[in-house]
Order: sequence, then structure tokens, then C-alpha cells
Amino acid sequence: MSIKSDRWIRNMATSHGMIEPFEAGQVKQVDGRRIVSYGTSSYGYDVRCSDEFKLFTNLNSTIVDPKNFDANSFVDLNADVCIIPPNSFALARTVEYFRIPRNVLTVCLGKSTYARCGIIVNVTPLEPEWEGYVTLEFSNTTPLPAKIYANEGVAQMIFFESDADDVCETSYKDRGGKYQGQVGVTLPKI
Repeated sequence: MSIKSDRWIRNMATSHGMIEPFEAGQVKQVDGRRIVSYGTSSYGYDVRCSDEFKLFTNLNSTIVDPKNFDANSFVDLNADVCIIPPNSFALARTVEYFRIPRNVLTVCLGKSTYARCGIIVNVTPLEPEWEGYVTLEFSNTTPLPAKIYANEGVAQMIFFESDADDVCETSYKDRGGKYQGQVGVTLPKI
């Protein structure tokens, strides 16, 4: 298994539609203002956060249960900025839609700009043949409110390609994964 470079990422995005929309280089400014960068990097792809957020609230004093998640635990928000309360979290989704090849595993790590502010970005691996918009989880680990910017970089995807003779027997698509083809911010399912 090997980590893939910017050249491979550009090729897969343009010839196989692996990432849409796709930015071939790093975007660091929009309309003359500096932003948290997104686009192709040396060995990864920096994704953007859409303006669609689900902000966690404890107004209903419910139990957080992954087997029976209460959708009323979130407030829906469409905005250019999401303010996450102290010690809380928000869900969002990527601007980019992904189609992961059968011989690729994708791992996501938060960008250092957010990590240095105590904001953790969590995404589980994108398995071979997974497809959809990626649901992002932002945890504010600080005792202060934290700001997330829509349409700017938030996390980096790193792509690992298997050896030609070691492609997985069963992909995410083969087993009918429950998050296949997700289009919006997707809550937990069992």
C-alpha cells in the first residue's frame, strides 16, 4: 500500500471523477481575502466545509445514543460561519463529493489551523468504493465559543492505494454500506 501524490490525485479526479468539484492546486485567497486553504496539496486533498451545519444542543436534555439518536439534539443552520459552543460539537458536510476507487482507502485529518485552536475534525476512513459527501464532525475542546468557516479548508484527505495484487475482496459498496451515497449532513444509523 502506498500514499498517493498530487499528480495521482489530479489524475484520479480528472479522469475518474474521484473528487467533484476539484481544485488542481491550493486556493489560499478568494476575492482578495485570505482563507483557510483548500485543494490539492503534496500528498493529499484539503476539503472545504459547506454552509450546511447541524449544531449540537442540550436543550432537550436527552441521552446521546448512537443506536437511537434524537435528531432534535441538533439545530439546523445554513450560514457562512458556525459558532460552536464551548465543549460542544457540530456536524457539517464537505463541499466536495467523493467516489473512492476499489483499490483505495482514504483517511481524513484535521487541518493544523483548526487543531491549533482546539477544534478537532473527526471523520472515519472512506472505504474502497464509498461514495458521497463526507459528514464532518467538529469538536470544540475549548472553554470558549469556536468559529468554523464555510467554503474554506477544514481537513485533509490522504489516499492510500493497495498493491495491484491486493485489492479488497469486499468493498463498502459490495456490502451495501449504510452511508453509501449520502448527500447531506447524515446522522448516525444502525
